[in-house]
Amino acid sequence: MFRLIEGIYVPHVTPFDDDEEINEEALRELIHYFENAKVSGFVTLGSNGEFPYLSFEEKMRVLKIVCEETNLPVIAGVTENSTRETIRLAKEAWNLGVDALLIAPPYYFKPNEKELFAHYSAIAQSVEAPILIYNVPKFTGINIPIEVIERLVDEYSNIVGIKDSSGSIGRISELIRRLGKDMSILAGTADLIYPALALGAHGAVIAVANVAPRLCVELYTAFLEKKYDRAKRLQLMINYLNEVLVKKYNQISAIKEAMNMLGLNVGYPRMPSLLLDEQALQEIEFVLAEVGLL
Repeated sequence: MFRLIEGIYVPHVTPFDDDEEINEEALRELIHYFENAKVSGFVTLGSNGEFPYLSFEEKMRVLKIVCEETNLPVIAGVTENSTRETIRLAKEAWNLGVDALLIAPPYYFKPNEKELFAHYSAIAQSVEAPILIYNVPKFTGINIPIEVIERLVDEYSNIVGIKDSSGSIGRISELIRRLGKDMSILAGTADLIYPALALGAHGAVIAVANVAPRLCVELYTAFLEKKYDRAKRLQLMINYLNEVLVKKYNQISAIKEAMNMLGLNVGYPRMPSLLLDEQALQEIEFVLAEVGLL
């Protein structure tokens, strides 16, 4: 069942209005904005989509809108804290017509290796959809052992990829060495797009693509065309954005602030995320100008 997933996927934000309600019109406009930037597809309800802050019904509403608006591949984030609820959301998302599912480990009670394997096994057995494992220790506190991933890929043909947001090029290189022929390996941090591609990764799913989708797509295209100097220069620009927008501040707040500055009507995060102060806004505006986005 292995289906190669490659290119630049944008883990897009969920636009809200002033009352923290989903802004459907803004979401539809955002999808076309990213299509025009030539992204390969969408990750809906990922970390930047604020999925922990959305109800089940809201998640389905967002997925329905995205599936209606695009013919590009849609990967649905269906992470929940229990196996039962993850399977429920996974089935509903798959029935809605998404192309694949992205699933991080439970992030409240921390499962051990045996429990992680059982969790993903139960999901893989319950849905026919292609599944990507989402390794994001920054948010879950779990760095999924590669041995667990190997066992899952060996036993379940519908586990077809991994978004690795560990930030470790060493780990990504091991994933490529051990599993690169059996699943799509996608970099999950913007500062590792070029290094990961150079080692054999298939693409990237990065928060910065919300703000600079064209730069991210240009980097990927330059690499494919063997324009390595161009790709390296773009990587350095993207790193600068990433340092400020993702690493320095609350990334949900900073990404949305940057998008608003660029004229994208995405609103602000749901509480408990707060608006950034004036100094942070000035720094974000400065970095956007420095890389030529403003």
